[in-house]
Amino acid sequence: MTIANAFTFGVRIRIVVFFFCFNALLYMSFSILRDDWRRLAAYHLYPSTSNVTSDDLGSDTVTSNIVENVASSAVTSNLPPKPQFEGKANATLVFLARNSDLQGVLRSMESVETHFNHKYGYPWILLNEEEFTEEFQESVKSKTNASVQFGLIPSRHWYQPDWIDEAKAEQGRNTLKAWNVIYADSVSYRNMCRFNSGFFFHHPLLQPYRYYWRIEPDVDYFCQLQYDPFDYLKDNNKTYGFTIAIEELEKTVSTLWQAVKEFMEQYPEYIHPNNALAFLSDNGGETYNLCHFWSNFEIADMDFWRGEAYTKFFEFLDLKGGFYYERWGDAPIHSIAAALFLDKNELHFFNDIGYQHSNIVHCPQQPAFLTGSCTCNRVLSIDYRRYSCLPRYNKMLNGKW
Repeated sequence: MTIANAFTFGVRIRIVVFFFCFNALLYMSFSILRDDWRRLAAYHLYPSTSNVTSDDLGSDTVTSNIVENVASSAVTSNLPPKPQFEGKANATLVFLARNSDLQGVLRSMESVETHFNHKYGYPWILLNEEEFTEEFQESVKSKTNASVQFGLIPSRHWYQPDWIDEAKAEQGRNTLKAWNVIYADSVSYRNMCRFNSGFFFHHPLLQPYRYYWRIEPDVDYFCQLQYDPFDYLKDNNKTYGFTIAIEELEKTVSTLWQAVKEFMEQYPEYIHPNNALAFLSDNGGETYNLCHFWSNFEIADMDFWRGEAYTKFFEFLDLKGGFYYERWGDAPIHSIAAALFLDKNELHFFNDIGYQHSNIVHCPQQPAFLTGSCTCNRVLSIDYRRYSCLPRYNKMLNGKW
């Protein structure tokens, strides 16, 4: 073989190898994208309850608190470094969890510590309707250098009240079950929704604090937070912060809006003149469009929940019995109150906090994506897809979708 022929043969070999590698890379890329789109489509198709939580269906609170979880793989890591500087705000990170949620709690803590709290050292508070085990407490403490407290929920704040008509409540559960509504027949789920709506901020462990960041088991954060969100709320006169806004399941809140309208008529003094009603209703308050802020992530001021307007609002709704006769959740309760009683400018969309619960994702767009070194897939972000209420929020706030 001549030198020229050998050279030509070598070039051909390189070309073949190049195209083989290129095609393999292209195939893997399309496979990943295909799988991502399938996961997104699964949300829109309302997947079966065997492998999703209520949050997949636009519901309000994390179901892992009230149902047994499938054990997830252990989360292991070295103890995070000491905080670079202590958090300045009067704030805490709050979990509602059960002993069976341990691996999901550790996963979420590791994500929060990695992306934010290792720099600030804000304290953790974990609440349960039963005592946490020693194993649970020691495992949680090993995930942070911040202080950790474990609290027991008072039974009067957790269980179904005696004044609820159980026959009527059972009929309501059976009706929702016939409609295949997720957790239709779960009383403990309703207990949790009622507790999150009206009592968690009164727990003795939370009394010293003003601000809280609600954390759920098995969630992921994707961006390095470049600032303290608690300070942001405090310094910018914000009261309630969210990352995801979606629609509620209509059958779970059939009479909620009628009760809200009754409250507004009875207590017009609590309705803020510059409210966010347009986020909740497309016809000036006549009907509810089901939009709400997803409460499995919320950063907010507990003084608002402890205030007169919200206290009267919760008590008014609680006496309607909708937590048990239907399946009212804390997400629409919190959202409706914040939208009606606050100046709409006191609400805040934390666009730069990448967040995922189950298969629903908020992933920041540019430039926040680069600023936070985010690792989420922007293609999967729920923000402007079906069931998202973020366009309504933007229109309410800025006058445009």
